[in-house]
Amino acid sequence: MTTDVKEPSPPVKPEPERQKLGEVVVRFAGDSGDGMQLTGGQFTATSAILGNDLATLPDFPAEIRAPAGTLPGVSAFQVRIADYDIHTPGDAPDVLIAMNPAALKQSLGDLKPNGIVIVNTDEFNANNLKKAGYETNPLEDGTVDGYRLFSAAISTMTRRTLEDSPLDFKSRDRCKNFFALGMIYWMFSRPLDMSIDWLEKKFSRRPEVAQANVKALRAGFNFCDITDQFQVRYEVEPARLTPGTYRNVMGNSAMAIGLVAASRRSGLPLFLGSYPITPASDILHELARYKNFGVTTFQAEDEIAAVCAAIGASFGGALAVTTTSGPGVALKSEAIGLAVMTELPLIIINVQRGGPSTGLPTKTEQSDLLQAMFGRNGESPIPVLAAQSPPDCFDIALEATRIATRYMVPVMVLSDGYIANGSEPWLLPNVEELPDLRLDFHTQAEGFAPYSRDPETLARPWAVPGTPGLEHRLGGLEKQDGSGNVSYDPHNHERMTELRAEKVERIARTIPDLEIDGAPTGDLLILGWGSTYGAIAAAVNTGREAGLNVSRAHLRYLNPFPKNLGEVLAGFKRVLIPEMNCGQLALLIRARYLVDAISFTKVQGKPFFRREILDKAREILEAEADVN
Repeated sequence: MTTDVKEPSPPVKPEPERQKLGEVVVRFAGDSGDGMQLTGGQFTATSAILGNDLATLPDFPAEIRAPAGTLPGVSAFQVRIADYDIHTPGDAPDVLIAMNPAALKQSLGDLKPNGIVIVNTDEFNANNLKKAGYETNPLEDGTVDGYRLFSAAISTMTRRTLEDSPLDFKSRDRCKNFFALGMIYWMFSRPLDMSIDWLEKKFSRRPEVAQANVKALRAGFNFCDITDQFQVRYEVEPARLTPGTYRNVMGNSAMAIGLVAASRRSGLPLFLGSYPITPASDILHELARYKNFGVTTFQAEDEIAAVCAAIGASFGGALAVTTTSGPGVALKSEAIGLAVMTELPLIIINVQRGGPSTGLPTKTEQSDLLQAMFGRNGESPIPVLAAQSPPDCFDIALEATRIATRYMVPVMVLSDGYIANGSEPWLLPNVEELPDLRLDFHTQAEGFAPYSRDPETLARPWAVPGTPGLEHRLGGLEKQDGSGNVSYDPHNHERMTELRAEKVERIARTIPDLEIDGAPTGDLLILGWGSTYGAIAAAVNTGREAGLNVSRAHLRYLNPFPKNLGEVLAGFKRVLIPEMNCGQLALLIRARYLVDAISFTKVQGKPFFRREILDKAREILEAEADVN
């Protein structure tokens, strides 16, 4: 009698536990050559398609070729995804992907307690540890105690995955970022399809590159699926947002699209005169793609030539724009004064960065407000607007166009590196609902005077050169009221100075009143401008949920201020103004309204965190309660 003995079945690996999260903050960090911006961008794009609300914070090295493996060379990309409406990319990461020791050292202190750390152990060798300033291996000396550490030989596994690839060894190593991305896709239940499609389109002319990255992506996903290290997968449901079609958009892209929309809605050809400068250059790059919409982009030899070309285009009847950052505004200031004197419409976009001088070219700051207000010789006021988020850059471009062309005045738009490079979902507007910006050039020769005034706006007529009978002179010398002739008369100069200032002040008649989020009066108002919008909104929402008596208001119009600003300020016992500078808006508010505003500043090249503003609000309210 014989008996068949069957081989025992291999144990079935249990399905990982599934946990639903309302939100998660992920930071990818590595060397500047590790592709962290690309990796973070792909995770963001996939999450956007899945319907999550999101906000991103790219963090670029300031040096073009910082030594590999050093702290100055770390490139990071933080993204926050959520199943509800969010306003910031998060105070601290829940998950950190560190591709080398420098990336770990740079970001570990920001990670939440018990947060997840995924490290590429292949890079934790003696040489790289020394470059990062570690005396011992942080993976072994207790540095990462208190966090959930997942070690993976990402470089080695990428090389094994691509052993049969026709790519050279260096090119194979460059695929390790997609191995890491595959791991994160597994951990947060993201599909691979979107990134695979993107790779195949991106490298359609080099299919071997696309194939290698796809293999690395799948290998990273499968590694998490089969290893015993990873026992939990997380899910973040789609957010409940206003119905419509959304696009994930960066601030500079939204600004460029807004300018194109303004050109179409006004009927004016768009001319951009620009000189490349971080972090504004992407507006130039983006607009160069829209030649089919009648857009002309001119990359000048320097900042002065760029703005002067734009002024010339405005004289010729174009919607003229120049883009730059703080150092470029300094160079353009004399020509901006020329635009003030000639009273021509011009849009100056200042994407602010850390200063002074070259400063922190890849970091964010709000330190150019006083420069925008007063950084020209003579009495030369101009309207100043500030975008509050990446999607708002689209709307601010349209509004700047309306003001510039209706009032015949140069307008400065303030953005910053955080807005410019960050991204958020943007609800695509209905084209028919965009503002009608059409206007008529002056064509009547009879009674024409180049400096006559519209009785409502005080704008002078826009007469395009070549129009019969409308020949006139423009220049930087003071003009005679009405005729435009050169005038040195002291009383005329005083009158023209007052007229130019009054024209800017009258803009307040056509801008909306400042809105208050929360009670119209109370113990504390948090007043912000520009990119502090998200952190302030999140802090106030959290504070009110905790029972704090706090309201907020946000300024998009900085010159002139909304006409009800003084009334709003008078309704609160205390006013807190958070700014990424040393108190520039607070200075203006104190001077204009005699309000004892509390200046709360941060000049670190980083945006405000929600908790920073919330803690300051609590401190003020507790002090007020103690006094009472």
